Amino acid sequence: MLDCLVMGDSIAVGTAHFRKECAVIAKSGINSTDWKKKHLASMPNAKTTIISLGSNDWDKMTANNLHAIRSKIDGKVYWILPSLTRKPQERQVVREIANEFGDTVIDRPKEMSADGIHPTYNGYKELAEKTK
Repeated sequence: MLDCLVMGDSIAVGTAHFRKECAVIAKSGINSTDWKKKHLASMPNAKTTIISLGSNDWDKMTANNLHAIRSKIDGKVYWILPSLTRKPQERQVVREIANEFGDTVIDRPKEMSADGIHPTYNGYKELAEKTK
């Protein structure tokens, strides 16, 4: 069992830069459907898992995908919420799944880049610190 796993999209990639001790299964631009297809069957178990998925979803499968992924995880789980302005439905799905499993939800940091989606350097550092 791993001590720590960071998984998901570009937000996970950025967060992982500040959690060097964690294994990483993340790719910029990936949605939950593709992440599930590519990684669910071989996903390692970890004592702590940090998830950032849903921000790149465009279909109605977010709830099913994230629930299937979460169901395979043991240990402590931190969810990083998708963007409020662009993905309010996906944020709600993440909150519901986290609540069901007793997970911790982390909102976007105060320091965000101009695109409103990705944190700044300090924003990623803040996310990483909240997952310790």
